[in-house]
Amino acid sequence: MRAVLQRVSHASVTIEGSVKSRIGQGFLVLLGICDADGMEDVEWLVKKIANLRVFDDEAGVMNRSIQDVGGEILVVSQFTLYASYKKGNRPSWFRAGSHEHSIPLYEAFCKQLSDQLAKPVGTGEFGADMKVELLNDGPVTICMDTKNKE
Repeated sequence: MRAVLQRVSHASVTIEGSVKSRIGQGFLVLLGICDADGMEDVEWLVKKIANLRVFDDEAGVMNRSIQDVGGEILVVSQFTLYASYKKGNRPSWFRAGSHEHSIPLYEAFCKQLSDQLAKPVGTGEFGADMKVELLNDGPVTICMDTKNKE
């Protein structure tokens, strides 16, 4: 499972001209899932994101988690995080998980993250053509991969 976290002042996702989700201060999480991923990947990533200390404390030091600042999260599925670009100039998506495998993990990830924060998590729509808008705060952008935990 791969995630790109962006600390944002605000973010939204629009599908077919209608805003599906909108958040204020928090994280925009682009989430990629492969067929080798399972619930242990979901659990590890949820804990890591919920406790990641990248929000400023009173001294201006990144020392607070999303939970500490009462931030919000928007999760958008992003199969392109598993692009293979080694041959030629047109990426291949063979490493991205199938819909049958990925959708339940995406839903479990969003639910566990929502439970951890004790508030709803904004979502996109799996497989939809989405327009994502954000104001990156910092900028702070962090890439995580559950297969590379060290």
